[in-house]
Parts: sequence; C-alpha cells; structure tokens
Amino acid sequence: MGAVFFRLWAYIRHCLTSWNTTGEGIHSPYLFRMVRFVMRDENSYYCFADIERRRELLMACDDEIEAVDYGSAGSPAGTHVRRRVSRIAKTHLESPRVGQLLFRLVNFIGEEEKRPLEILELGTSLGVTTAYLAMPNSRNRVMTMEGSGEVLKIAQGVWRALKIENIEWVEGNIDNTLLKHARERLDVVYIDANHTYEATQRYAQALLPRLAEKGMMAIDDIHYSPEMERAWEELKNDPRVTTTMDLYHVGLVFVDPHYLKRHYRINN
Repeated sequence: MGAVFFRLWAYIRHCLTSWNTTGEGIHSPYLFRMVRFVMRDENSYYCFADIERRRELLMACDDEIEAVDYGSAGSPAGTHVRRRVSRIAKTHLESPRVGQLLFRLVNFIGEEEKRPLEILELGTSLGVTTAYLAMPNSRNRVMTMEGSGEVLKIAQGVWRALKIENIEWVEGNIDNTLLKHARERLDVVYIDANHTYEATQRYAQALLPRLAEKGMMAIDDIHYSPEMERAWEELKNDPRVTTTMDLYHVGLVFVDPHYLKRHYRINN
C-alpha cells in the first residue's frame, strides 16, 4: 500500500508543478516543435486501432506460460513463474497513451533526421510497445531485448499479426546481452525493464555514450518508487545530459550539446 500512496503523491506533485503544455519557454526550436506539435497531437494514426486490437486479445487470453523474471529479485538465473497472458498484459504492458506518444516521437525524429533510425528497447514484454516503436517507418531498425523466451514468443506473434518486419530481438538477461548486442549509435532508446535504481543507472550509463546528438532516451515509470526517482534525478544531473522532460509516466533525456541545461516538467 505504501507504494500506491507514493505514486499517488508523485502524480499529485507532478500535476501541481508541471506547467509547460504548448512549448512556451523552451529555447531549442527542435524541442519546442516536439512539445507543441507532437506531444499535443491527438490524432489517431493508421496503425493505432490494429495495435490496440492486439492488446485486447492479449488481455483476454487465459493461456498460462512459464515466464522468467530478471527483475528486482536480482537472481542472475532469473525467477521462473507461471503466469496467465492476460495477467501479464494487464500489469506489464505500457499504456496506449505512452505507446502512442512514443510512435509520434519516433515519427517526428525520423522526419527531422530524414533517414532510417536505430531504435533500442529494453523490456519487450508482449511486444505492443515494440510495435508502436517499429511502425512509424518500416526502414527503421528496431532491436528489442527481453529476458523471458516464452513472453518473447507471444510478442513475435503480435508482430506477425501486424505484419511488422523491421524488429530484431535478443533473448536473455539484459545485463548480459546489452553491451554485446546494442548498436554503437542509437537514435531512440526506450528503457522499460528492471525498475530498480541499480539497473536503471546501469542501462542509462551504458547507453548514454551511444546516443546520437539528436537522439532521445525515454525511461518508463520514473516515479514508480523512491529509488526510480533517485535514478531519474541523478540522470538529470549527469554532465552529458543537457535537457530532460518529465511527463510523469515517462522521462525523456536529450544529450545535444547545443541545448541549454534545462529540466522541464510537462503536463501531458
């Protein structure tokens, strides 16, 4: 119950302190356009209904699988647990709001860069958010990493049903696979894996040097717990980080040296 109250208080605090909804006060024209025209975009894109239909099917699926959890338990071998697919879908899938925001952000960055993007996701789960990352442009290269092979098989079925062909996947403990498989230059990174301070710091520190100048790192659930907030605050103060945006459910990190050192709380 303490965790629930913490997240409730964090949300109330965010609502009381966030201010920027239309981009005013953001010095970078690039980030201004991102906030003004991407984060406020409420249009439903061509693939949203199809992706959400896959979510509905997953939430109604009562099949049981043996999943491997490398999360807060900290066991290198992982913890093997039997779970219903519907339970995983209800508790682990990112919300439509965040998934669709990621789609818009990837679409915006790709249009600005005018080239295919290199995208990395840590924590595939059932593959719904991966689909949002992959569908803005079939030429983008998406790599996603997931610890549980049985969960990954279901995600692959989701991608086949959506006819997505630009996703590569890596199975195994992300602590072992990240540096071995992550590409040297990344345009978009989405971290939604082990929600602990240590793991979040590990992943971010490993990937910051690989982030392109105009790249973006998105971190899920930055207000999930006091230790996730601590990881977020330390990341904001990292000298390589120039600008961050706190959207409550997700935090965005930018490293372009031309940006002023600024931290925004966005009411999204």
